[in-house]
Amino acid sequence: MGLKERVYSVLIVSASDKFNAAVSSLLPESGFFPLRFETNVSSAKRAFAERSYDFVIVNSPLPDDTGVRFAIDTVNSKGTVTLLLVRAELYGEIYGKVAEHGVFTLSKPVSKIMMSAALGWMASSRERLRKFEQKTLSIEEKMEEIRLVNRAKWLLISELKMDEPQAHRYIERQAMDRCVMKRQIAEEIIKTYL
Repeated sequence: MGLKERVYSVLIVSASDKFNAAVSSLLPESGFFPLRFETNVSSAKRAFAERSYDFVIVNSPLPDDTGVRFAIDTVNSKGTVTLLLVRAELYGEIYGKVAEHGVFTLSKPVSKIMMSAALGWMASSRERLRKFEQKTLSIEEKMEEIRLVNRAKWLLISELKMDEPQAHRYIERQAMDRCVMKRQIAEEIIKTYL
């Protein structure tokens, strides 16, 4: 699935109706859904706790906070890409605080062209994170298979008095003969002896 077919969930944290309207016009429903707007950090934290979002856009400052800590916290969440918009005079200082965490930062005022470019960068980053998530899942699945096979080997050792190489060969041979994964053989052995 290419970037054009992806749909990204977005949390926008901004107390400015003008900003919210401008950003909404750049986020068509065909590519960005759902859009959720919050006007302060407190309500944004609650919204973020309810569900995860692909993108978080923070228009700083907010009535109850600058939003800097919230931006850092959200980007540290699994799979979220965060954009923080700050006043020009604070850009250098804020950028220095958040860049090392992976928060994108833009200086206000922001043109529609620049905001569109930033959304493109965010989409690219989100897709990169998605690939890492898939690799992590496959590694976790492989580790789970290894744990199951080892558990099955120990059951064969204790129940059928095989040694470790014999148990290993037995599981591999059964998997090859039946054209199934070693995981399935291990699960069957575990069910049989437990």
